[in-house]
Formats: sequence, C-alpha cells, structure tokens
Amino acid sequence: MRIAIVVNGKSAEVEDSNVVADLLRGFGISADGDGVAVAVNGYVVPKHEWASRRVRDGDAIEIIRAVQGG
Repeated sequence: MRIAIVVNGKSAEVEDSNVVADLLRGFGISADGDGVAVAVNGYVVPKHEWASRRVRDGDAIEIIRAVQGG
C-alpha cells in the first residue's frame, strides 16, 4: 500500500511501511546522517530515531542537507 506525503514542499508517494531511513535512501541520501537533518510535521527527528520513526499518510517532511562551498 502506498501513502501520500509531502517532501520539501512536493507531493510524493511512498510505501506505507517506510521509516525515515527508508525515505532518505529512496531519495538517494545516505541514512548515516552526515550533514542531513529531517523534520516531520515541523518537529526535528533525531538521527537515532530514523530507523524506527514511521512515515505516515499526510506527513510533511523536510530534508535538509548541508553543502560546502561559497
């Protein structure tokens, strides 16, 4: 079953069984967390919860990656 979510302001569909770590991998982002922050519905999800925090239908998720440069 697929669910509808919003990631960085854009609609997306993912498997209902996804956790934050799965979502990151699906977007090609390493789930090791280096340089990445994730917020679900306005609340920052600590890295140690990424493997257990389920993504639910209707969630608004922000994925922020630090980039180096100037």
